[in-house]
Amino acid sequence: MAALDRVKVLVLGDSGVGKSSLVHLLCQNQVLGNPSWTVGCSVDVRIHDYKEGTPEEKTYYTELWDVGGSVGSASSVKSTRAVFYNSVNGIILVHDLTNKKSSQNLYRWSLEALNRDVVPTGVLVTNGDYDREQFADNQIPLLVIGTKLDQIPEAKRNEVLTRTAFLAEDFNAEEINLDCTNPRYLAAGSSNAVKLSRFFDKVIEKRYFLRDGNQIPGFSDRKRFGGGTLKNLHYD
Repeated sequence: MAALDRVKVLVLGDSGVGKSSLVHLLCQNQVLGNPSWTVGCSVDVRIHDYKEGTPEEKTYYTELWDVGGSVGSASSVKSTRAVFYNSVNGIILVHDLTNKKSSQNLYRWSLEALNRDVVPTGVLVTNGDYDREQFADNQIPLLVIGTKLDQIPEAKRNEVLTRTAFLAEDFNAEEINLDCTNPRYLAAGSSNAVKLSRFFDKVIEKRYFLRDGNQIPGFSDRKRFGGGTLKNLHYD
């Protein structure tokens, strides 16, 4: 069987928001029984059928790079993570729906990964205001995923989801909210599954099919595994 083409997708967010559980669910279609803190970066692979059910259908590897979630602002912390940010084709921003600070920190995570915070800009979110112009020319597909939906009381759920909808709008991204301990949130045919598939299609399309001069640099398979701490690399 010929080797499959692949794309690189970062999974970013604060420690404890459930990135590792999410990646395991996406790649293995199983709940992660014993989540642990990610040190460095953990890489797993999901098989995705681009434009499934059409004549253009083709299978790709989507590599999900779960980057350790320390939010330290020291340059040493950022430079340690910088090795994982090269040749990115897509970014999944993960936040805990029960933790508003983790939602606000997504702005910082995204700017760090997109190399937009070379000069410190201080607080990125003030009283809910945010400068969307910082992402006006971004060509990398983004997806916002909120976790721990099951932990929000029904009485507060509408308020929380309204707030996070504005967050996704700021990033010009689709939004998925789920409970990583319940696979039914990503069941085939569900709205979440459709959004996820659409996101991966967009990532692949921009990597392999865009020809208008804005194509995102490709991911060199062999080079990326030389630096940083990688684990859990699966191709099954």
